[in-house]
Amino acid sequence: MKKDIAPPTVENVAVAVVKETNDLNELEWNVYLLNLKNEKIEKVLVSSHGYGTINEEAVKTSMLRHFLDDIEPCSYLKFEPIMETLFGLSNEYWVSFFIENVMYDKKYIFLPETIKEENFMLIPLINKKGVMIK
Repeated sequence: MKKDIAPPTVENVAVAVVKETNDLNELEWNVYLLNLKNEKIEKVLVSSHGYGTINEEAVKTSMLRHFLDDIEPCSYLKFEPIMETLFGLSNEYWVSFFIENVMYDKKYIFLPETIKEENFMLIPLINKKGVMIK
């Protein structure tokens, strides 16, 4: 039965939103996937979307899907920009990947108003400040 199947636990994989300066010296926000494991994660797929209310109206963003291929041990990959106007929504990232032909998946949700400087930390591997969910 479905209740008897225990899915494998995802550990040492994180999603981070980082505030950066681009080549035109403008501020921008980018979303990264971090592989903090000592092994490669393979066939990585990330689905993202935002949802919530703005000015008492229900808002739902488009679903974006990213195939990131493999991410080496102790490395990271930037996979999408995010607009600051979406920080008032719940921003959800569903990450799926394989390790030794076993599928892992985990949902990471940045709740409304959590992506802000008072919640910043130094993001490992990237060495920039941002908000991270592990």
